[in-house]
Amino acid sequence: MTMKLIRLKYTKWFNISKDGLVKNNPIVIAVLGICSSLAVTNRVENAIAMGLGVTFVVMASSATISLMRKLIPPKVRMVTYMVVISAYVIAVQMVLEAYFPTIAKQLGAYVGLIITNCIVMGRAEAFAVKNPAKYSLIDGFASGMGYMFVLVLVSIVREILAFGTLLGMQVVGDQWVNWVVMAMAPGGFFVLGLFIWGIRELTKYYETA
Repeated sequence: MTMKLIRLKYTKWFNISKDGLVKNNPIVIAVLGICSSLAVTNRVENAIAMGLGVTFVVMASSATISLMRKLIPPKVRMVTYMVVISAYVIAVQMVLEAYFPTIAKQLGAYVGLIITNCIVMGRAEAFAVKNPAKYSLIDGFASGMGYMFVLVLVSIVREILAFGTLLGMQVVGDQWVNWVVMAMAPGGFFVLGLFIWGIRELTKYYETA
């Protein structure tokens, strides 16, 4: 009986992780967080910083909301989510400004806009308010990593094409001509669209009317 419960527990953890990373990937499948994914993926370091920031906020806010779920009146649940999320976003912003000022400057207002990121609010409403904290942490981690995975893939392509660098290191020859459009949002939109199409083809995910 004990072994069966352990298998069920790990199966649930695996399914939650799989949903966040692949089956319900925030960007590829749910098409959430598109604005920030276009804005911060011109360089890999920016994508990593934003991905880690969102992952921390999703995990921390989901766990907190899960612990408070029986105390939150239904009429004010959205306001409560915003207050909780805001507290963790401010913490992320303070850490970036204190220890990574260059990245904080490059990300600009987009760190603060994590508060309105549909991924964070969506996981709070769809999962955290209905499940225990331990599962909410896993769901938050998987959703954040799924978001970060796509951001890093897009930023690798964009940084190489736009600047000829990868994590600030030159990776192409001196004859390389930078693709200026890849440093801009339209270039990011094009690359992201190709990734969404490619991943949906590989996973055989098709939306039906």
